[in-house]
Amino acid sequence: MGRFRKPAEGSWTAHHPGLGTGRISFEDSISPEFHALEREAVFRRAWLHAGRVEQLPRDGSYFTKELPGLRTSVIVSRATDGRIRAFHNVCRHRGNRLLWEGTPRGESCGNARQLVCRYHGWRYGLDGACTYVHQEREFFDLRIDELGLAPVHCDTWAGFVFVNLAREPRQSLREFLGPMVGALEGYPFDRMTERYSFRAENGSNWKVFSDAFQEYYHVPALHTHQLGPTPEAQNPEYEFEAAHYQIDGPHRMVTTSGTHKHRWPAEHLYPAEALTRSGTTGPWDAPDLGEVRGVNPSGTARWGIDNFQVFPNLEILIYERGWYVTYRYWPTSHDTHVFEGDLFFVPATSARERLAHEYAAVTFKEYGLQDAGTLDGTQMGLEQRAFDDFPLNDQEILVRHFHATVRDWVDGYVRERATGEGAPCTR
Repeated sequence: MGRFRKPAEGSWTAHHPGLGTGRISFEDSISPEFHALEREAVFRRAWLHAGRVEQLPRDGSYFTKELPGLRTSVIVSRATDGRIRAFHNVCRHRGNRLLWEGTPRGESCGNARQLVCRYHGWRYGLDGACTYVHQEREFFDLRIDELGLAPVHCDTWAGFVFVNLAREPRQSLREFLGPMVGALEGYPFDRMTERYSFRAENGSNWKVFSDAFQEYYHVPALHTHQLGPTPEAQNPEYEFEAAHYQIDGPHRMVTTSGTHKHRWPAEHLYPAEALTRSGTTGPWDAPDLGEVRGVNPSGTARWGIDNFQVFPNLEILIYERGWYVTYRYWPTSHDTHVFEGDLFFVPATSARERLAHEYAAVTFKEYGLQDAGTLDGTQMGLEQRAFDDFPLNDQEILVRHFHATVRDWVDGYVRERATGEGAPCTR
């Protein structure tokens, strides 16, 4: 759907009458039965973000990616022909996990001419072909050219590596991403290679955490201190509203204005921010990225952050100060999930720049802990089933759309199993 602005007297939700304005159920976040269907209908059919091309800097590079909750590990490799491929991380001989670091559940990366199974020594090229069978003469009617690794559908977009576990994806990656997300292809992600990573196991459904980043209605109550020590921010009735919401197929995005703290009087800054010239919205001294494309689609004058939410479980947050963050939510049960957060900066060229990046990472972690601190409470409250449904306001339109989309994919999968017809809806 196209871009739009909210009239002074209007409503974001009014642009999407199919979503309705009534109360919604969060049964999809507490039902074990729904989780089992969701895993098959969504996560085994949608394109999933596995990594970045910078993790494959040269021919012969590889990395593995665990897909929590799917009991699946994939190998992503760049063979000598330069092509990026993905394979199930499973040896063709006896099904052993082929590559790991530390324990079989540990991810690994490196550079190699061949991938070697530590159990019986079978070897594979970076293109997945079997190249060596130990004591080959001991086998019966062995055809080594039929014993390659099992391929996984793999494609790249803007340097992001995606995989799809379906036998045959319903859409190509670019068709799936659509025009709103696709417009980011010209953004200079490739320049931001300094990375800070966080991982946490959470006691809540994956959608509960994702919902926290789909609206800024919660900011005044939950993130009061991050808004800064200004009189208006300390007012318990302070109102904060995002500048723009947009929906395109199963994907969503929200734009918010920046706090621009570095332009405030000194008394409205925290000492650490003034010292490091950095904070919750990143380093004050932004790199020169030239003209960038795809961001701030509404033309917000005081643009701060674009949060592009790529269905099902990837969020890309782009900051006006020239850095970006990715979130990934991996469901492991109906009430647990793994959260991964990564911050990306243009590499620092001085100690001051590095300090500004690290301070931004520290404040990001503080923000994340505040959001994560509500998760158990939300999950426990929903599982108490005191209410069958809940009201959502106009700023929570993306929450409404997200849950409707997940339900559509599950309903389509159930229909297809029952009748052999139907497909996931792409709202």
